[in-house]
Amino acid sequence: MIRNALEKFQRCRILVIGDVMLDHFVRGNVRRISPEAPVPVVEVTEETFNPGGAANVACNIAAFSAHASLMGRIGADIQAQQLQTLLQDEGVNASPLLISHSIPTISKTRVVARQQQIVRVDREKLQRLTEIEVGEVASRLRLLAPELDAIIIEDYGKGFVTEELLHVVSSIAKENRLLVTVDPSPRNPLTWDGVSLVKPNRLEAFAAAGFEDNHLAVEPEQNNELLLVGKTLLKKWDTPMVLITLGEQGMMLFQRDQSPHHIPTRAREVYDVSGAGDTAIAILTLALASGMEPMQAADIANHASGIVVGKLGTACLTPDELLAAYQSV
Repeated sequence: MIRNALEKFQRCRILVIGDVMLDHFVRGNVRRISPEAPVPVVEVTEETFNPGGAANVACNIAAFSAHASLMGRIGADIQAQQLQTLLQDEGVNASPLLISHSIPTISKTRVVARQQQIVRVDREKLQRLTEIEVGEVASRLRLLAPELDAIIIEDYGKGFVTEELLHVVSSIAKENRLLVTVDPSPRNPLTWDGVSLVKPNRLEAFAAAGFEDNHLAVEPEQNNELLLVGKTLLKKWDTPMVLITLGEQGMMLFQRDQSPHHIPTRAREVYDVSGAGDTAIAILTLALASGMEPMQAADIANHASGIVVGKLGTACLTPDELLAAYQSV
């Protein structure tokens, strides 16, 4: 099954739309405290740059398909050049990106010592898409849509994903019969009607449904609070499917007129959850776009997430790793 799925993934044409970032990791050792202030001195041993946010989702797609494209907003700066080079190296089509002269490319620098993050430095200016930019998105998307199978909306609450953008995307997707999946942000509550599936994490799901999570000591399929959240979100967002990721408890798939389906976690060791959600939405969308049933698609996305949390930093998954994970079960 998995080999056949991977072959189908190669033909899937996916566009990722959302908040694009550049992740910068500075790693090193701490041996002393600074004499200038009560802070650790990090002796740098490694420095890396990776595509982040929606760009990381696109890279996860590109690892499985030669038809991954990215639409977002970057600045006219050195960070944008670095990001575009990284995307090109990963095989992502970055030509749909919008370039802004009024905001910088979003970048996040994390200083890490012995797997412990010491500080994070963000460079960003939160600004909603302008009317002109929404029009540019519509023009580019209309040209791209006939050559696509699916669209992923990756929202980090940084201003690119708005009601106006969602209306444009859902309208064009409907005209072209495209699958649309969403990774939402709790900082940007939108009405997701018109999309095929929304994938919040547990915190986001409870917040969106307006309920408190009491973390009941029961299995997800017996958790009445969780079951009510899923039912509420299906109605609130008017979407056919909601997939809630549950960390160490795996995932729960909710579909209209069907019983909820729980998928236990496949993670063996958890080193870093950074990027796990990005991998999940990427593999889930590839699976659905290739013709898999929702339960099968959720299962393969769960396998993928279980691999990524065993890596450090913003990480992408490879087909060989996913194949090995299934063979080891």
